[in-house]
Amino acid sequence: MAKNIYDFDEGGREMAGLLGGKGAGLAEMTRMGLPVPPGFTVTTEACRSYLLTGAEPAGLRDELERHLSVLERAAGRRLGDPHAPLLLSVRSGARFSMPGMMETVLDIGLTDATVHGLAGTGGGKRFAYDSYRRLLQMYGSTVLGLHRGLFESALTRLKTARGLADDRALTADDLADLVEVYKAVIRSAAGEDFPQDPREQLHRSVQAVFHSWNSERARLYRRREHIPDDLGTAVNIQMMVFGNHGPRSGTGVAFTRDPATGRPGVYGDYLAGAQGEDVVSGVRDALPLAELEQLDPAAYRALRGYLALLETHYRDLCDVEFTVDDGTLWMLQTRIGKRTAEAAFRIAAQLADEGLITQDEALARVTGEQLGRLLFPRFADSTGRRPLAHGVPASPGAAIGAAVFDSAEAVRRAAAGEKVVLIRRETTPDDLPGMVAAQAVLTSRGGKTSHAAVVARGMGKVCVCGAEQLTVDPAGRRFTTPDGTVVAEGDVISVDGTAGTVHLGVLTLRTSPVAAYLESGDAGDLVGDDLVRAVDRLLHHADGLRRMEVRANADTPEDAARARRFGAQGIGLCRTEHMFLGERRRLVEAMILARSDTERRQALKALLPLQRADFTGILAAMDGLPVTIRLLDPPLHEFLPDRTALTARLAAAEARGETPEPHDRELLAAVESMHEVNPMLGLRGVRLALVAPGLIAMQVRALAEAVVDRRRAGGDPHAEIMVPLVASATELRLVKTEIKQVLAEVSTATGTDVDLSVGTMIELPRAALTAGRIAEEAEFFSYGTNDLTQTVWGMSRDDVEAEFFPAYLAQGVFDTSPFETLDRDGVGRMVRIATAEGRETRPGLVTGVCGEHGGDPASVRFFDRAGLDYVSCSPFRVPVARLEAARARLDDAHRHTGDTR
Repeated sequence: MAKNIYDFDEGGREMAGLLGGKGAGLAEMTRMGLPVPPGFTVTTEACRSYLLTGAEPAGLRDELERHLSVLERAAGRRLGDPHAPLLLSVRSGARFSMPGMMETVLDIGLTDATVHGLAGTGGGKRFAYDSYRRLLQMYGSTVLGLHRGLFESALTRLKTARGLADDRALTADDLADLVEVYKAVIRSAAGEDFPQDPREQLHRSVQAVFHSWNSERARLYRRREHIPDDLGTAVNIQMMVFGNHGPRSGTGVAFTRDPATGRPGVYGDYLAGAQGEDVVSGVRDALPLAELEQLDPAAYRALRGYLALLETHYRDLCDVEFTVDDGTLWMLQTRIGKRTAEAAFRIAAQLADEGLITQDEALARVTGEQLGRLLFPRFADSTGRRPLAHGVPASPGAAIGAAVFDSAEAVRRAAAGEKVVLIRRETTPDDLPGMVAAQAVLTSRGGKTSHAAVVARGMGKVCVCGAEQLTVDPAGRRFTTPDGTVVAEGDVISVDGTAGTVHLGVLTLRTSPVAAYLESGDAGDLVGDDLVRAVDRLLHHADGLRRMEVRANADTPEDAARARRFGAQGIGLCRTEHMFLGERRRLVEAMILARSDTERRQALKALLPLQRADFTGILAAMDGLPVTIRLLDPPLHEFLPDRTALTARLAAAEARGETPEPHDRELLAAVESMHEVNPMLGLRGVRLALVAPGLIAMQVRALAEAVVDRRRAGGDPHAEIMVPLVASATELRLVKTEIKQVLAEVSTATGTDVDLSVGTMIELPRAALTAGRIAEEAEFFSYGTNDLTQTVWGMSRDDVEAEFFPAYLAQGVFDTSPFETLDRDGVGRMVRIATAEGRETRPGLVTGVCGEHGGDPASVRFFDRAGLDYVSCSPFRVPVARLEAARARLDDAHRHTGDTR
C-alpha cells in the first residue's frame, strides 16, 4: 500500500513534489533542528487520488490515526481530551506557492467540552473562546462552503452593540456569546450542526483542503502563473501554537531581505494577540517586525538567528511564518520568497557577491519576464504634487487607471479596454480576478506580507498597501482622504508602487533606469544604481553563456540602431512593406494602376532610390552584422484605400451632383478586382513575386545597390534576402532565379561582386513538411511563427483572440495564447521537423525565428533546445531574449547532469 503520510522528521526540501512546498519546508526546518511544532503531511499523491476517484485512498484513515498517535505523544496531549486538549491546524501546501488560493483550518479539536479544558491550560476563558470562534468561522467557510460574510456580519453586529472598534476589546463572555451565534449560523445556513467529534472535524477539513485545489480562484491563479492542474496539494497537520495566548504572544511573517526592493535586512510584519491568518489577511494593521525587539527581545534575537541560518541554508530569500506563544518562538513555515523584478536582480547579484551562489546560479534566479518589467516607465519626480495618501510600497512600478471598488467591476472594465486600479480595504483570495485585470492594487489595510502584497508581487502588479489615511467605502464606490477629497469610481488615479503613494489624476511617466541603461548601450552615468549594475552584470554573463544569437525585427535605420544598442547581433526580419507607407503609398498606387509595362516600370523606377536609401541606412546601422531583408509580403490591395471608404466617397460625390474623381474610380476598380475573401491565404508573399512583374527585381536591385554603396563607403554590409510564404521548392527556385539574375546585373554594372544568400520564411505547414526539398534552394530558414501558428491551428489571430480565446483559456484548451508562447506540440513539432530535414539536405543550414515568439521567454528556451541558430524579436525584447537564451543553456546543463533545480 502506498505511503500517504510522512512525519516532519521523515522528509526534506528535496521532496517538495510529494510533500508540497510547505510540507517540505517544515520537514527541512525539523531536520535543521529549528523549533517546529510537531506534525505530519498528507501527500500530493493522496490528493490526486482523492480528486480522481472522489474517495480517500485506501488505508488513509488508518494511516492518519497512526501518525496522529505519534503527534499526541510528542505534544503530550490528546485530540479531544476535555482537560488538556491537543488542537491541530490543517493547512494546504502545493508544490508551487499559491498564496491565499487554498484553504486553512485552525484550532481543530475545539468543542463545547474541550473549550473549557483549553481555558484551564493557562490562556483563560477569553483565549479559549477566541480560538473556538475562529474554528467555527474557518470550518463554516472552508468545509461547509458558507460565505465568510455571514460570520463577519455577526462579529460586526456584536462590536457595534458593544460600542467597540476592535475585536481585541471583546470580553470572554462576548466571545462565548459569539460562539453560540456562529453555531446558529452554521445550523441555519448549512442545515447541520457543527460537529462535536474532533476526528470528524479533522477528516472533513483534510477533504476540504483537497477540494480547494480545484476552487475557482485556485484554477485562475494556476492559469495566470502557468502551474499545471494535475499536481494536487499536500495537507499539513500540525500541533497548534497560539499567537492569541496573551500579552507575550503574537504571530508574524518575515523575509530575510526586502521582497519589494531586494535591500538587505530583515523585513516583515508582527501582530500581537493574533493567529497567523490575521497577518496575511490585512484585517488588522500589523507592526513592523523590528517592533518585536521591544516587545520580546529574546524571541526577536532567536528569530534573527533562524532567519540568517535559513537564508544561508537555502541560499536565497526566505519567506518565514512564525508564532510567539507566551514567549516561546515557533517556526511555522519557510519557503523561497516571491519577489518583485527589482528584488530578483538585486538579490541574485548580492548573493553572488556574498559567495552563496555562482554567477550561473545568479542568472538562473532571474527571468526574461522580470527583465521586461524593469523596462516599464516610472513616474517622473512628483515634487509639488501632494499625494492623496501614503502607504506601504509593496510592489514597485507606475500604474494609472480608473478607480474601481470590487473585483467584478475591475474585470468588466478591463474587458472593455479600460485601465483600472482595484481599491479595497484589504483583498481576499476572491479578489484574484480583479487583481489580474487591474493595473494596480491599492488597499487601506495590510503591509508587505498581506494577501494583496504577496499576490501582487508574484504577478508583477503595482501595489500599495496600508494606506490607512483613506476611508474606503466599497458600498458607496469611493474613498475619502483626511482633507475631505472624495475619489469616486471611474476617477483616474496614479499609483506609485515604488514610493508607496497615490495621486489624483495622471502623473508624467519617465524612462526607467534600466531602459535608459539599455538605450545608451552601457552603464555610463548609471553605474551608481545598484539595480542597473545587477542587470548589466547578469546580461553580460548571459552573453558569454548563450549559444543562440539574438537579432531584431527592424524596418528603419532608427530601429536598427536602437536594436544594436540593446544588444542585437543583426536584423532577423526587415519588413519591406513598411517602407511603402505614408507619402510613398501613392507610388505603389501608380504601380498597381499602371495600364502598360512602361507605366509600371516608371512607378517602380520612382520607388527604387527611396528603397535603396532605406536599405543603405539600415545596413549602415548594422554594419558588420547580418541583415535579413524580407521581400514584399502582404497583398497589394493593402496599399490601396479602404473599399468601403472609397465607395462612400464616390456615392457622396454623385449624391451632390458632382462628377467623381477619375482616380477614385480607378482605385475602386483596382480594389474590387483585388478583393479576396481571405487575404492572409491569398495573393501575397512568393505568389505576388511570381505574378507582379518587376516588383521583386526592383527590391533586389535596391538592396544590391545599397550593398555596393556601403562597401564603397568603407562599410561591411551583410545583407541576405528572404522570400516569404513559400510552400514548394519550385516557387522558391523561380524567384531565386530572378534574384540571382538581378544580383549579377548589379555586379556587372558596378564592378562589385554582390552575391547575397537567398533563404525563405517557413510559415506554412507544407513548407515545414517538405523542408528537405526546399533546402535544396534555400540557403537559410527563418520561421515565421505567427503565420505558422495561424495556419497550423487554422485560425486568424485578429479574428479569434476576442471571440473565443477567453473561453478556451477558461476551459483549459489553452494554458496561454499560442500567439504569445509557442505551441510546442503542434507548431514546435513543425519547427523541429523542418530543421532536421532541412539540415539533412544542407548540412549547416542556418535556422532562426523572426516572429514575436522570438522574444517570449518560454519560446526562446524551446528554440534553443530545437537547435536553432538565432531568434529575432522587436528591439525592446532583445535584452529579454539575450537573458533567456543563456538561461536555456543552464536548463540544458541541468537536464544532462540530473540537476532539476
